[in-house]
Amino acid sequence: MPVAEAQTGLRTVTHWIGGKSVDSKSGRSGVVWNPAAGEEQASVAFASAEEVDAAVASAREAFPAWRATPLSRRTEVMFRLREVVDRNRRKIAEILTSEHGKTIGDAEGEVARGLEDIEFACGVPNLLKGEFSEQASRGVDVYQIRQPLGVTAGITPFNFPAMVPMWMFANAIACGNTFVLKPSERDPSVSVLLAELLQTAGVPDGVFNVVQGDRVAVERLLEHPDVKAISFVGSTPVAKSIYETATRNGKRVQALGGAKNHMVVLPDADINMAADAAVSAGYGSAGERCMAISVVVAVGSAADPLIEAIRERVSRIRIGPGMEDGQEMGPLITREHRDRVASYLDGAAAEGAQVAVDGRAEPVSKRAGFFLAPSLLDNVRPGMRCYDDEIFGPVLSVVRVATYNDAVRMIEQNPYGNGTAIFTRDGGAARRFQFEVEAGMVGINVPIPVPMSYYSFGGWKASLFGDLHMYGPEGIQFYTRAKVVTSRWPEPATSRVDLGFPQVR
Repeated sequence: MPVAEAQTGLRTVTHWIGGKSVDSKSGRSGVVWNPAAGEEQASVAFASAEEVDAAVASAREAFPAWRATPLSRRTEVMFRLREVVDRNRRKIAEILTSEHGKTIGDAEGEVARGLEDIEFACGVPNLLKGEFSEQASRGVDVYQIRQPLGVTAGITPFNFPAMVPMWMFANAIACGNTFVLKPSERDPSVSVLLAELLQTAGVPDGVFNVVQGDRVAVERLLEHPDVKAISFVGSTPVAKSIYETATRNGKRVQALGGAKNHMVVLPDADINMAADAAVSAGYGSAGERCMAISVVVAVGSAADPLIEAIRERVSRIRIGPGMEDGQEMGPLITREHRDRVASYLDGAAAEGAQVAVDGRAEPVSKRAGFFLAPSLLDNVRPGMRCYDDEIFGPVLSVVRVATYNDAVRMIEQNPYGNGTAIFTRDGGAARRFQFEVEAGMVGINVPIPVPMSYYSFGGWKASLFGDLHMYGPEGIQFYTRAKVVTSRWPEPATSRVDLGFPQVR
């Protein structure tokens, strides 16, 4: 992967503009940590506004030719991209583990889910088929076509540095747009590898660009007149700010914000199944998932046996460096984030919740890396900081309620509406829940209901700013705009003789 040596001896992760690695001249940079060891492993260049302009200019220059490329040719490129990413999935996963800290198995799962979105984009000829109405009036036909927007941009989070960019650029590029990626500065290396793989697959220079950086790069993308659309995934306050700023500058925006995902467990549920799901969805990837279950809503008599089953499973979770065999949970992304997550345990006890499992007491928390063992809070209530905030770490809260209606009301009153789940053996209760609950993604005996690539991902309420969800059919709609044509032609139509085999020209 193209890197430059910094004065400290650490490699420097740089930009990718116009089909090649470009050293930054801004003089600003950040630290890329090894979360498992608690050590610096690289430096990442921070782009200046001028360097962002260079990336956008490269994308703008590449757009006319890429847009004019026949659908069949773009499809060939997407199929090759799928193959080259698949061949390099282990390499991508190792980079993810080294910079994010997630286990190698979790990282390989992230790459697999990103590949699904590339596979979906391989069907772009069918996805871009328009509509046609013959003889709308005498001799008049009306049809609708979808055309690309131009230069588009994605601003992606640290927790899925490979998958979320694939959510965005696969559809964007397949539809004929060009793309500028601003990845998280915390784990930036995979973005440059993805750029190399896109080039290997035949994506022309300038169609995909990467600018590393901080808010300087973000703010320039939001205001740049040549950027037509912005995709963002991150916290709700930032998502709201990006949505407001970008739309004020005339851009199309989809900004996915935070979450507080509730998992309702009814008394008739299979408690062991529910406990397995709560532990898997609460502590996987150290809880650094926007679709993680952070609140278990135990209804009636389900509470006590469920708490006990969760405690027993938590005690068996294997925690350590993600590259080591057999580890199930790695560290958090930075020391500051680890300490912030741990602070909720003190706050919860002070507010009246019970710390049923304290991850700070585990020996793993004393390691040099940014580790925090799984923690479990009982008797949590709305209004407590541990309930109201998106903790984004391995802290699972249990709220006890008396009835199903109490559980649904709690979800309805929460400002977030990303995902939710219910565990029950009662089909009628499950059917009622999916009909009534205020959330964009619902699981029935499934704790993390992330849609497959042929549906779309996104929440409701403060979890989404914008009209369209990410990837899938709504992703195609986001990265194109409709044009309606009304036509009348004189007769006879002109033609020519051509005995050759029909082909795309």
